[in-house]
Amino acid sequence: MQQHSEDDHIVALFHRGGSSAHTAFTLLVAKYGDVLYRQIRAIAKNHESTNDILQNVFIKVYQNLNGFKGESALYTWMYRIARNETLNFLEKEKRRSGVDLDAPILEILAGHHSLDQQSGEQISDWLFEAISILPEKQALVFQLKYFEEMKYGEMSVKLKTSEGALKASFHHARQKIEEFLLRKLNH
Repeated sequence: MQQHSEDDHIVALFHRGGSSAHTAFTLLVAKYGDVLYRQIRAIAKNHESTNDILQNVFIKVYQNLNGFKGESALYTWMYRIARNETLNFLEKEKRRSGVDLDAPILEILAGHHSLDQQSGEQISDWLFEAISILPEKQALVFQLKYFEEMKYGEMSVKLKTSEGALKASFHHARQKIEEFLLRKLNH
């Protein structure tokens, strides 16, 4: 559990305050910036929006790291912040202009007769809606596996969960998303 001890070290450094907190935060950004960027980008699909959201995520992480209790992995806690910030940002954008998520979910719906009648924007909106109503763990596992193409072994270490539980979470998430999207197509 190398990652866990690294994260504990980063949190301990942050709690020292001063220049140690700055060093800890720099380490956090270096360690998790890219993976959080990719997760946000998988939903936002826009570089500028993704950068804005990521900046907000790291501001929230910095403001709240002293309150991190270690009840979950640091990455899981940061992912939760990223997910909430992404959903909030996209909801605001959607209200403003109707955002096109253009997510690669079409393979789930391939061959459905009414798929051709839907715009990519409509399907993306439905995907966004489906992900937003998933239980948090299922949404995280779905995004890591589907968008990041992360292997279950790596996910298991990162999230401190068994591979079997992760496979079950992904299966249930995919099933719920598929059912949700098919209901929308048949509506």
